[in-house]
Amino acid sequence: MRQHSSSWKRTKPSAHDREFKNNETQGVVGEKKKQPLKEGTKAPDFSLKDTPDQKVALSDLLGQPVILAFYPADFSPVCGNEMTLFNEVLPEFQKYNAQFLGISVDNIWSHLAFAKDRNLRFPLLSDFHPKGAVSKLYNAYREEAGESERALYVIDKKGFIFWSYISPVGISPGADGILNALEKLQKRS
Repeated sequence: MRQHSSSWKRTKPSAHDREFKNNETQGVVGEKKKQPLKEGTKAPDFSLKDTPDQKVALSDLLGQPVILAFYPADFSPVCGNEMTLFNEVLPEFQKYNAQFLGISVDNIWSHLAFAKDRNLRFPLLSDFHPKGAVSKLYNAYREEAGESERALYVIDKKGFIFWSYISPVGISPGADGILNALEKLQKRS
């Protein structure tokens, strides 16, 4: 039987390691921080699976605000905490009649297991194939990692981006920005 050498060392950081990096050490020197799509931009339409045999289309949600939360991966520490927070804040989003959607490049089976594990009460959409296609439309795809950025969008009733934010990948942005945007959006109506 072959014995494994005890001198093995990982040559690249894992996804888990990347999530815990300090803000200053994230990214490559000289790399520009990605910018989200701007306020007033028509939100790109999409249709993604939320179960093996059902899809959710953005165009089907016209007439109500929609919150899109792109995140890197199911079951990662920061993402798990972020989605759990959004689950807890869901009643506040619903006060504004807003539909909350989580989106990552994980497959639908991973999403179903993650939603069950975290007791999530909102759809998780699979941007799995073609990988990251919707994330790319929203400037929320990290090509070097093959994952979605940690990006938030609030889309108004007519399908236009009202507010957007891309957070450093290792930091949960919380829900305050979303709630402030929903409040402003309601006052505008």
